[in-house]
Amino acid sequence: MLTGGKSQGDFGKRWVFPARGYRASGEGCEMINSQDIATLAGHEVYGSNGDKIGTVGHVFGDPSGAPAWASVKTGMFGAKESMVPLADADMRKGRLVVPFNKSQVKDAPRVDGSSDEPLVASDFDQLYDYYGPRRGESVQSTQTTTGASGYTAADVIEEHGTADDVLTRSEERLMVGTERERIGVAHLRKYVVMEEQSTTVPISHDEVRLVREPITDPNWATTHGGADLTDIEVELFAERPVLNKESVPVEVVRMVKETVTEQQTVRGEVRKEHIEATLPNEEKRDLD
Repeated sequence: MLTGGKSQGDFGKRWVFPARGYRASGEGCEMINSQDIATLAGHEVYGSNGDKIGTVGHVFGDPSGAPAWASVKTGMFGAKESMVPLADADMRKGRLVVPFNKSQVKDAPRVDGSSDEPLVASDFDQLYDYYGPRRGESVQSTQTTTGASGYTAADVIEEHGTADDVLTRSEERLMVGTERERIGVAHLRKYVVMEEQSTTVPISHDEVRLVREPITDPNWATTHGGADLTDIEVELFAERPVLNKESVPVEVVRMVKETVTEQQTVRGEVRKEHIEATLPNEEKRDLD
């Protein structure tokens, strides 16, 4: 059962003929056939103006088994998927391209993507009411009123615009470099300071000690035979500390220059251009 969908009026002409910005050619386009039914699901879907619409959810065939309709997951209605006809769709570079813009597919009747119910006749009538007459009737009426050459959307490829209808969007980028600058000068200078040191050294000196011995037979000869002395002198000596200084090398100091790399965060404001698009039957929007 289909839900949603807005009235499109005379939309059959846009279904059959290429939209602005495309030209007729069979190069690079692959028509959708019955062999594609099993592989279409999950492919990205793009509109006639180059905008991405969504991805293919389910494929519905006609009585002959050829793929006729596909549901598109646009991400806007939960499990609901918008329906789009495959009659004038083609594969380009792995993308399914349909001759409708994003808003037209978004407003199309929707199907429950989580349901396996087949579409009934009334569902197809609702789809034809939205997208216009059936393919044969649309082609005949369009060719009669417009005098077109008979090519369909499957015969078109993208045409690059000229300099008159192309806008170039530019952005500023941060270009970060480095430069060397003098930040200072390093000096080595030797100077002298005075400090007091102390140490302990052993010193010796002479002292006089009197020894008195009684005269006995063993020492009688040494004491009695000598001169009768009345005065004796004994020289006394003592050590004293003597301070001497000498200069001894203890360390070598030199300067070595090294380059150290560190990480710094640089911030700056950049200018970015945005392009605003106003297309027929669509609201004004920014192009991301």
